[in-house]
Amino acid sequence: MVAQREWLEKDYYQVLGVASTATDKEITRAYRKLAKQFHPDANPGSEDRFKEISAAYDVLGDAAKRKEYDEVRRLGPAGFGGFGGPGAHGGPGGATFRVEDLGDLGDLFGGLGGSFGGGRRARNAGPRRGADVEAELYLSFEDAVRGVTTSVNVAGEARCETCNGSGAAPGSSPVTCPTCHGRGALDDNQGLFSLSRVCPQCSGRGTIIEKPCKTCRGSGVVRRTRQVKVRIPAGVEDGQRIRVKGRGAPGRVNGPAGDLYVTVRVGNHPLFGRRGRNLTLNVPVTFPEAALGSTVRVPTLDEPVTLRVPAGTSSGKTFRVKGRGVPGHGRTSTGDLLVTVDVTVPKELTDEQRAAVEEFARVSNDEPRAHLEVNADDTTNA
Repeated sequence: MVAQREWLEKDYYQVLGVASTATDKEITRAYRKLAKQFHPDANPGSEDRFKEISAAYDVLGDAAKRKEYDEVRRLGPAGFGGFGGPGAHGGPGGATFRVEDLGDLGDLFGGLGGSFGGGRRARNAGPRRGADVEAELYLSFEDAVRGVTTSVNVAGEARCETCNGSGAAPGSSPVTCPTCHGRGALDDNQGLFSLSRVCPQCSGRGTIIEKPCKTCRGSGVVRRTRQVKVRIPAGVEDGQRIRVKGRGAPGRVNGPAGDLYVTVRVGNHPLFGRRGRNLTLNVPVTFPEAALGSTVRVPTLDEPVTLRVPAGTSSGKTFRVKGRGVPGHGRTSTGDLLVTVDVTVPKELTDEQRAAVEEFARVSNDEPRAHLEVNADDTTNA
């Protein structure tokens, strides 16, 4: 049984939101629903949740793994107390735990390597993934709407260009460690137990650098500021995080690099605002244009369009111009341009304009405040 520490710490049924008695179909249905909801492409920033869901389904979606997982969860850490012989059979199920299985649970018992073999545990040897790195990118409003491919400066560890990350001087290569023969670990046979420790000569790398690179001194990494090309999809919003796989800190012992997470900061536009995938715009019109009706030219992010303003349009009325918003991609449709009309009132009038307005007021029958009037009898003196 390949017991894993995470199996004791993580309730995979709870992660998928199903009961421990759920059928295979119920588990698959729950996984697909959650994977769709928390996929990083559909829900940026949910990478950790998506990984957790995938790890749970990797176990529960496999009949053999699920059986082992249930057994480990049932027995708990106490199920490993027998250490062989008659005590190795836990409970009515008769599950037999091999001694080598304990390597996966070393951390639960305070580090078996130090207790039973000395030195660091062999599980720390071998390739190690690099750390994830954060960076910020400032974009103009239009670049965020249309999408752009640009570069971001990332400060921190980077692969040494002199030795290409090998740690060995140019013209030479790392050689296989003669002590561990490339394994990075040594076995200590302690009778019943067979434990491993990190090879002291190569420190778990499995190779030895006879001629270290002078630039990185054999580490394979240097600290510098590097430029990473980033493709920003159309419609990115302020504060959104973009994941660039494999462009984080370099791994150690030939391990894979981490990921780069770029937080986007979007600037303002002098004319346009934004609501999701829709753009917003305020357009001033004169009183005659609003009262009599007119056509006005309004700007877009491309060429201007003509908007028909019906007669009697009031200030604050919003019109929709289809397909002139944020471009769509994949299953996402292009947004619209929402134009809000702002009827302007002149601060100063010529004599002719004043006479015209006064004549309009004389012949007008409108009583816009009629609904505010109350009878004198209905008022109460304070």
